[in-house]
Amino acid sequence: MMAVLVAVIVNFVLGFIWFTPLFGKAWGKEMGYAPDMKPDKSVLMKGMLFMIFGNFLFAWVLAHNMAAWNFVPGIKEMGAIPNAFTAAIFTWLGFYFPGELGATVWEKKSWKLFAINSGYHLASLLVVALILSCWQ
Repeated sequence: MMAVLVAVIVNFVLGFIWFTPLFGKAWGKEMGYAPDMKPDKSVLMKGMLFMIFGNFLFAWVLAHNMAAWNFVPGIKEMGAIPNAFTAAIFTWLGFYFPGELGATVWEKKSWKLFAINSGYHLASLLVVALILSCWQ
C-alpha cells in the first residue's frame, strides 16, 4: 500500500511538471485557453483533489493488474524493470492510446494535443509501474 501512496504523490508531481513548465503553454493553446487565463481557486482545488483521487485509483488498479500477470510463465524471471516497462507499455497501448487516437480523429483535436496527452499517459504509466514493480 505504501508503494501505491508514493506512486500517487510522484504521479501528481509528474502531472504538475508535464502540464506546467514542460507543455503547459502548448497544451493550453491546443485546448483553446487564453494564455492569461487563471482558474478560480475553488476550481483549482477541486481539480487537484479529483486528480489525487484519480491517481490513487490509477496506481491501485495498476498494482492489481501487475500482480495478476504473475501467472504468465517466465514473468518473475524477467525482473522488476522489464516487468514495469511491459505493464506500462501494454496498458498504454491497449487502453490509453486508442482513446487518445479516437479523441483526435472524432473530436477533431490536434495531433500536437494527442502527443502531449498520450505522452503524459505513457510517462505516468512508466513512473507508476516502476515504483510499484521495484518497491520491496
